[in-house]
Amino acid sequence: MNWGEIMGKSNVETYHQKNLLDNTKKLRNLLSEMPGFCKDYFRGIENTTSIRTRVGYAYDLRTFFRFLISENPTIGNDIKDITLKHLDELKPVDIEEYMDYLKLYYIDDKKFTNDERGLHRKLSSLRKFYMYYQKREILKNNPTTVVEMPKIHSKEIVRLDDDEVNELLELVEHGGDDLKGIKKTYYEKNKLRNIAIFTLFLGTGIRVSELVGLNIEDVDFKECRIRVIRKGGKEEYVYFGDEVADALENYIECSRSNIEPRENHEHALFYSIQRRRITVQAVENLVKEYASKITTFKHITPHKLRSTYGTALYRQTGDIYLVADVLGHNDVNTTKKHYAALDDDKKRSAADAVTLHKNRN
Repeated sequence: MNWGEIMGKSNVETYHQKNLLDNTKKLRNLLSEMPGFCKDYFRGIENTTSIRTRVGYAYDLRTFFRFLISENPTIGNDIKDITLKHLDELKPVDIEEYMDYLKLYYIDDKKFTNDERGLHRKLSSLRKFYMYYQKREILKNNPTTVVEMPKIHSKEIVRLDDDEVNELLELVEHGGDDLKGIKKTYYEKNKLRNIAIFTLFLGTGIRVSELVGLNIEDVDFKECRIRVIRKGGKEEYVYFGDEVADALENYIECSRSNIEPRENHEHALFYSIQRRRITVQAVENLVKEYASKITTFKHITPHKLRSTYGTALYRQTGDIYLVADVLGHNDVNTTKKHYAALDDDKKRSAADAVTLHKNRN
């Protein structure tokens, strides 16, 4: 399914419609601050990128243009004064200065920094921008290709261990049993919803945006699956087991059915206390609240619960292609990169798998 199809459907898809419209407005506002030639670029990449990606590129380019204005006043005092001729005259050293600038800069007295991943992303965005005009022979010079991409050091994947998963689910299910007053009322009111949310994360590995975007019509108990909209607007089915089915049924039948939703939120699967579709921020806060009681050493987010599921699935099946498919990765190499350490565990176990001295006591 593409975004055009989503927009053409009924109001069942209001969450995805709203995201699309909000990001479209955001991109247009960003472009209104930038040189006119930028519109050609964003129109040119529209068919090969998502609106969210284009908004990210726009923020990165705005940062670059602000750097040019602050460091080279001869260009002008406004971003809109920048021309393609100015970009064509830049040297590799200018790009290197930009990379150094990104490590620490201020806008309206607010401090901004970038780690190696931020530097890598912003240089990549700038390279794509230059390449667009270079391919069309509008720019002859491309100083971004001369500058080395920042090296990104791999990070250990943070995930919950099996006992931590059990402890987390127990906490969500029984952690408020001893509460009193308003806290007790709030806990009981949201208990089945929260159990369903955590069970869904740990039992399917869906993204937080996919969970928040779920409608009641997306749950198919007959086939034991949910319909999700992946990154880029692709529609897929994700299958779930008995534990997820039980948690969802309990929530829908015993909790959600008693909620009178706000207007335009009637189709949402999960509701906030305000009877609106629950937000990404609310789910992130929920996960942080419960996970922090399980482990203070690990910073657990919805994405870490996704990694926990991916780890469990890979350990059980050993099929990296299945993990990639279920998690919705477009490139299996992304999955391999994330779960390569698990292969090391297998290699370590191989050290004791073969006995050399068969008869040694």
